Amino acid sequence: MLNDTVAKVTDRIIERSASGRAAYLGRMRKAAQDGPARAHLSCSGQAHAYAAAGPDQSKLATQSAGNIGIVTAYNDMLSAHQPLGAYPDIIKETLGEIGATAQIAGGVPAMCDGVTQGQPGMDLSLFSRDVIAMACAVSLSHNVFDGALMLGVCDKIVPGLFIGAARFGHLPILFLPAGPMRSGMTNDEKARIRQLYAEGKVDRDELMRAESESYHSPGTCTFYGTANSNQMMMEAMGLHIPGSAFVNPGTPLREAIVKKTARRVASTTALGDEYIPFCDVIGERAIVNAIVGLHATGGSTNHLIHLIAMARSCGVIIDWDDFSSLSDVTPLLSRIYPNGSADVNHFHHAGGLGFVIRELIDAGVMHGGVNTVMGEGLGVFAAEPYLAGETLGWRESPKVSGNEDILRPANDPFSASGGLALLKGNIGRACIKVSAVKSENRVVEAPAIVFQTQQALMECFKAGELNRDFIAVVPFQGPKANGMPELHKLTPPLGVLQDKGFRVALVTDGRMSGASGKVPAAIHVTPEALDGGAIGKIRDGDIIRLDAEAGVLECDAELGARETPSHDLGADRWGTGRELFAGFRQLVGLAEEGAMTFALKEQDD
Repeated sequence: MLNDTVAKVTDRIIERSASGRAAYLGRMRKAAQDGPARAHLSCSGQAHAYAAAGPDQSKLATQSAGNIGIVTAYNDMLSAHQPLGAYPDIIKETLGEIGATAQIAGGVPAMCDGVTQGQPGMDLSLFSRDVIAMACAVSLSHNVFDGALMLGVCDKIVPGLFIGAARFGHLPILFLPAGPMRSGMTNDEKARIRQLYAEGKVDRDELMRAESESYHSPGTCTFYGTANSNQMMMEAMGLHIPGSAFVNPGTPLREAIVKKTARRVASTTALGDEYIPFCDVIGERAIVNAIVGLHATGGSTNHLIHLIAMARSCGVIIDWDDFSSLSDVTPLLSRIYPNGSADVNHFHHAGGLGFVIRELIDAGVMHGGVNTVMGEGLGVFAAEPYLAGETLGWRESPKVSGNEDILRPANDPFSASGGLALLKGNIGRACIKVSAVKSENRVVEAPAIVFQTQQALMECFKAGELNRDFIAVVPFQGPKANGMPELHKLTPPLGVLQDKGFRVALVTDGRMSGASGKVPAAIHVTPEALDGGAIGKIRDGDIIRLDAEAGVLECDAELGARETPSHDLGADRWGTGRELFAGFRQLVGLAEEGAMTFALKEQDD
C-alpha cells in the first residue's frame, strides 16, 4: 500500500505538471515517429559521420543494427572520471559482438568542487551543469544514434547529462558511473585532522598527508556527497542496470557491468521489439522516487536545486514543499559520512541500495510499479550484482543489514523522517541537511554576524574574534550574484566553535555542498540578496532563530523596511573565466526553480 502522503504529493505533482508533461511527451513522440534518424541524412552526411568508423563503416551505412552514442565526462585529472577512459573501447567491442556499433558522440566538462573549494573557479560550478547539458545536446545533435550512454559521476555532471539526455528522450538512454575508490583513511580521522588544522594544531604537511590518504586512487570520493547521491538517484529512477552505483572501478564486476549496460541499451532501441525510451522511464513517479531516496539516505542538499532542474527538463514541476512533505514520511535508513562514520563502500557491503530500495518499496514510500530501463518495475533493483565465473547475475539484496550502525530497516530507522528539511520565515525559504546535525544543535537563536565573503569569516576566526554564540550570515552568494558557490570551507572553523560549546549556525544564499556537516546551515536562501531578498538586509546584532525541528528561519528585525546595502561584486566576476559567464548570471532563475539559465518552452505551454 502506497503511503497516503506519498500518493498525495505524487498526485499534486502530476496535476501541476499536466500541461508541461503532455507537451514534452508530445515532442518526444514526434521525434520518435520517423524511426532511426540517420536514415534521413544525405549520403554525404552519412559518409561524414562514418568516415572514421573503420570496420564498422559498412554496418553504419546499411543501418543493420543499432548505433549507440557515447557522451563522456572522461578526464584523467579527476579520480571519479579517470576510469571512464577505458569504457568506450569496452562498449564498442561488446556491441560489435551483437552486430551493433557505438561512437563517442562528444565530451562534456567535469569540474570538481573539492578542488575549487574556496577558490575563484568555484563560481563556475553551478553553471557548469547547464554547460554540460548544452554540450550533451550538441553531442547528440548529429542525429545518427539509436540510443545513448551517459558516462559521468560527480556533482553537476550527472544532472547536466540528465538534462541534456531529456531533450533526446525518444531514445533509450542509460547512465554508467565509474564507482567509488576503495576506502582509505577513515572519515572520522580525516575530519579530526581538518579540524586540528583549522585550529592551528597541525601543519599543512600533516593535513596534506591525511588528504592524500583519503583521496588515493581512481574512483569517486567515498563520502556521501553529491556525486554518490547522483548514483543513488540513477538507481532509484531506474536509469542504471541494477547495482551499478557502488561497485569499485578496476574490478571484473565493474567491467561486467559496463558490458551489460552496453548490451542493454542496444536491446532497447526502436530497431528491436523492446523499445524503452528515456521519456517513458522518467516521469512524475520516478522523480518522487529520487526525492524519497535522497531523504532515506541523507543525500546531498545540492539536489534541492539539481533535481528540480532535472525534473523540469522532462516537463515535471516540483518544489521544496514537495521535498518537505516527503521528508516527513520517509524514514532515514543510512548513516554515511558526513551523516555518520562509514563511507559508501561500508554502506554497499552492509546491503547498499538494493536493501534501501526494497525497504522503501515495502514501506509504501517508493513507487515500485514504475518503468525502468530493465523493462520491469523498480523491484528488480532490490538486488545486488555478482559474477559466477565470467557471467554477470543478480541475487536478492540481503534481508538483514550487515551493520545496523550504517544501514537499518524501515521499521527501525535512524529517524522517522528524512535527512533534508525546508525552513521558512521572514528571511525567506531555505534548505537544511538535518541528518548530519545532532538533535541538540538543530535549534540556534543568536545574534547575527554578517560577513561579506567567506574569507572574512575565516580571518575573524583565525584572529580569535568568534568565540561566542552567533549565526554567521553570508549574503550575495546566490546564482545571480556570483554563481552560487559552495561554502563548505566554512565547516571546519564553525565546527571548532561548536565543539567549544558555542551555539553557532550559518545562513547563506549560497550552497554548502553534499558534504554539509555537523553545523546547522540554512542554505539556498531564496530570494537571494541580489534580488532584494531579506538575507541582504540583515545587520550585525539582529537576532536570528534557526529551528530545523519546526522549519523556522526568522529574524527579529523588520527586514522589509530596510534598504539592501550596496555590495561590490566586481572581484567575483573576473578571472578564472568568470567573465565568460556574465550572460548566465543575468539569465539564471531562482534556486527553488532549479537555478536554470535556460527556459524550457513546454513549461509555458
